[in-house]
Amino acid sequence: MSSTSTQIAPAEGKLGILIPGIGAVATTFMAGVELVKRGLGEPVGSLTQMATIRLGKRTENRTPKIKDFVPLAKLDDIVFGGWDIYEDTAYQAATHARVLEQTMLDQVKAPLSAVKPMKAVFDQEYVKRINGPNVKTGPNKRDLAEQLIADIENFRKTNGCSRLVMIWCGSTEVFHRPAAVHQSMEAFEKGLENNDPDIAPSQVYAYAALKTGTPFANGAPNLTHDVPALLDLARDNNVPVCGKDFKTGQTFMKTLLAPGLKSRMLGVSGWFSTNILGNRDGEVLEDPGSFKTKEETKLSVLDEILQPNLYPALYKDIYHAVRINYYPPRGDSKEGWDNIDIFGWLGYPMQIKIDFLCRDSILAAPLALDLVLFLDLAQRSGMRGIQEWLSFYFKAPMTAPGLYPEHDIFIQLMKLKNRLRHLKGEGLITHLGLEYYD
Repeated sequence: MSSTSTQIAPAEGKLGILIPGIGAVATTFMAGVELVKRGLGEPVGSLTQMATIRLGKRTENRTPKIKDFVPLAKLDDIVFGGWDIYEDTAYQAATHARVLEQTMLDQVKAPLSAVKPMKAVFDQEYVKRINGPNVKTGPNKRDLAEQLIADIENFRKTNGCSRLVMIWCGSTEVFHRPAAVHQSMEAFEKGLENNDPDIAPSQVYAYAALKTGTPFANGAPNLTHDVPALLDLARDNNVPVCGKDFKTGQTFMKTLLAPGLKSRMLGVSGWFSTNILGNRDGEVLEDPGSFKTKEETKLSVLDEILQPNLYPALYKDIYHAVRINYYPPRGDSKEGWDNIDIFGWLGYPMQIKIDFLCRDSILAAPLALDLVLFLDLAQRSGMRGIQEWLSFYFKAPMTAPGLYPEHDIFIQLMKLKNRLRHLKGEGLITHLGLEYYD
């Protein structure tokens, strides 16, 4: 060992997972965990459940599974709850989402039926294409936040949870930038009392989570807790946070391919991306305001990876476009199509075509599992504020002010594993070890 390991509190007792948005992603996540608990499925796609981590020199052959290396909560200790604008139980919502086969869902009907959504904080101005009856009412947003805080504490007590984590799986809110109300906690709390229109529903959830000491992850591209007031609250209350926007389909492909092109100094003149999907996410993204929020995260990836300011001859004039089209017959089985125009030696053109017929919620569910387990680990390890080592899971990773986000998925994975090594006092892997030559 190269350093002293961090004191990590044990993962004792139940871990409550609270989810705003009991839709396709959330119910696929819940059903998957319940199926894995019963030995009826495998947690494919989850680093916390399936991945190994190399420790020490290659000659030592120490490669335990991550879940055996760091003290993560056990799946049997997880209990689910959440909020939604619809009154369907998790079982009914999962049946409606049609991601998993009904025969599979029926094997976990009992635990999913027990998850009845609490009334949600909702504002039609932030999500314009859907509406539902299961919505909180109150004189102002401060009252709505207090109702959420009461929900959180009641859930903790009723389910006997020793720890909680909240993960946003709700719809994408319309695009908005930080305003004056987001700059300090004093301004934010005054804004709650005054029903400030710049405070989004997701920010009310984040505020309630952080006030109760609950780690918060943002699985959508919303602004949410990526503002000074809520980041200050996270630090002051010693709460770890991360986000934003699960990196699932098309952007996952970009963060795999773009680093490879850059590593070989191959140029890119254009990258056109289009998607068709028919789930609730696709319907919400039909609204230009919500699409703008998603577009911002999707477009930012290539600039950060390719660094056109450093390599203007290769990437300065790239044409990058992203389109999303709602197509109901496709359901959750999203198709992401990319046309990439590249050039090589002496500027000679070439092309790459990608047609990724993916299942959005199937890709997102293991990310949600890893994030809640790692956030719980972070809190038990005394970590607070932005957890940049969890950038691996997001399209638009949050960073400390003044830092640009790292989008290269291979660098992100190295940072994640090195953070785990550091927690346990193991040497970091830098690939600069002694090499032998003939």
